Amino acid sequence: MESEKVNQCPLHGSGARPEVLVGYRLEEVFAAWHRSEDGEAEDPLDVWLVDSQGSSLHVTTGSDWCLIVEPSSPHEGYGMGSWGRVEVAPVGDRTPFAAHLGEDILAVREEFELKTGRIAIEVVFASGRVRCDSWAGDLRLST
Repeated sequence: MESEKVNQCPLHGSGARPEVLVGYRLEEVFAAWHRSEDGEAEDPLDVWLVDSQGSSLHVTTGSDWCLIVEPSSPHEGYGMGSWGRVEVAPVGDRTPFAAHLGEDILAVREEFELKTGRIAIEVVFASGRVRCDSWAGDLRLST
């Protein structure tokens, strides 16, 4: 078993243990997207997984390309002047998590990199999996 120190991000610490979601029903997912004058980003900047008890776990990337997982509620969107706006809203069908709303989380698996700490989590449902990873500093969601 790896020590917790090896698994933690040097800048952001170890964050929340995502396995706290095991057994919870995924009720809502919120996401933050960057919207510029030219359009909208494909992948969200952040996601918040909200369980059946109203607790939410925030998944995002750090400046050092780690994957941050922390207890936090969705925030309001905000403007960035000429760089556009960050909008925060329920995901609808815009992320792979949408297909699993109302399902129980059966397992969560984490991946680590020695110098960065956590780089990915995989959330397992009866009907499939969703992988959240940090790719070149961007949050990437896939099935």
